[in-house]
Amino acid sequence: MGCSGTMDAAEFRRRGREMVDYVADYLENIEERPVSSDVEPGYLRSLIPTEAPLEPDNYDDIIKDVERVIMPGITHWNSPYFYAYFPASTSYPAMLADMLCGGLGCIGFTWAASPACTELETVMLDWLGKMLKLPDYFITGTHGRGGGVIQGSASEATLMALLAARCKTLRRIRAANSELSEGEIRSKLVAYTSEQAHSSVERASLIGDVTIRMVPTDSTYAVRGSMLKKMLEEDKAAGLIPFYFCATLGTTASCAFDNITELGPICNKENVWMHIDAAYAGSAFICPEFRPLLNGIEFADSFNFSPHKWLLVNFDCSTMWVKKREDIIGAFNVDPLYLKHENQESGIITDYRHWQIPLGRRFRSLKMWFVFRSYGIQGLQAYIRKQVALAKEFESLVRADKRFEICAEVVMGLVCFRLKGSNDLNQLLLKRITNSREIHLVPCQLSGIFVLRFAICAPSTDSRHIQHAWRHITQLSCELLQENH
Repeated sequence: MGCSGTMDAAEFRRRGREMVDYVADYLENIEERPVSSDVEPGYLRSLIPTEAPLEPDNYDDIIKDVERVIMPGITHWNSPYFYAYFPASTSYPAMLADMLCGGLGCIGFTWAASPACTELETVMLDWLGKMLKLPDYFITGTHGRGGGVIQGSASEATLMALLAARCKTLRRIRAANSELSEGEIRSKLVAYTSEQAHSSVERASLIGDVTIRMVPTDSTYAVRGSMLKKMLEEDKAAGLIPFYFCATLGTTASCAFDNITELGPICNKENVWMHIDAAYAGSAFICPEFRPLLNGIEFADSFNFSPHKWLLVNFDCSTMWVKKREDIIGAFNVDPLYLKHENQESGIITDYRHWQIPLGRRFRSLKMWFVFRSYGIQGLQAYIRKQVALAKEFESLVRADKRFEICAEVVMGLVCFRLKGSNDLNQLLLKRITNSREIHLVPCQLSGIFVLRFAICAPSTDSRHIQHAWRHITQLSCELLQENH
């Protein structure tokens, strides 16, 4: 490395090979590391200088500091002993594509800014939409009215759908009642979602400055049509304007599925935009046996799931489709001269800056292209099925032990379970599991009960890891029950 601190192509080649080896070694040996860290808040500040170096640091020292400074504070999401949240899966083809994305460095806000960046995304969303057997109007093709886009996260997709719905409703009501001001209409708008929905839906309503109401769920933690219909009628009678409903397929707490075949016709009849958030579960719909859970998609105005959760495409890659792309483009189209180009109105060519919150965007469709081609649809289906089978294996271990209970139906890769007994007992069990750093779980609350979530997350998770995790949980439970006897 020269005195200027720049890395030339020759050194980049060498260091690049070293980094690939480092990452491969990390992932191959990940289960030897404690799955979660035991650092205290603020641990890192004391390990590095308080200011950036004036002269260049030696690259070997930088790499040494990854183990010294960074790794102690990493929760290893790709460890086979990580069973928390939902997956954040990655794969070697996806990482290589991300490396190429970084090397190309294009910021694809318009078609002209890098035509391949826009066009590959359009085609990849069509590929994936066809894998899910989405209705034709969600597929761009060469003449479709709908289409897909990659958002950073499901939270962004939820917000974009809410803002587009708000804009569409304002225009519709202003067209019919020109004497009403935008402020008057907005003050009456109401959005709806399940009481089990992800907190990002409520957050979207805060950002969108609209009231949101939580719809109660049935005994399976799903929203049914009758529940939503009752709330819509109440609010309309009070002079309010229902405009948006976010349904969830695969809730965060228990992987419950709202009944979209009942909810969709109600939303369509009442001019309520129905957005479907299937952030985690959507990946499984590429398997024919899970596709019926998506029945009712034909009623949706928008639909989203995150391949970065469960389809071996690393973060960030959350795919969103809209039935009519003019609904989303119409809400966010700002067209300064410096972003105009002569091809922007040519049929299927779209400028994705009109579909998202930021202007800039990375070449994320490269990851999808590399992964879909490297695995094929059958390889991706096999991956999903293997993880579902592991969840079923864990469920059978829990059911065979009379001290434990299953708290929600196991449909995909999530098992909700607990020790029979008080919430305090289960909180204590989770605390011991966390402190042991052998496996990593997070809790949820179902019907006021404290429940442990066991999610199959890492691509390398196997039956032996499930058996190890269960032995560890039962051992800690034995100790706890003896102490509390």
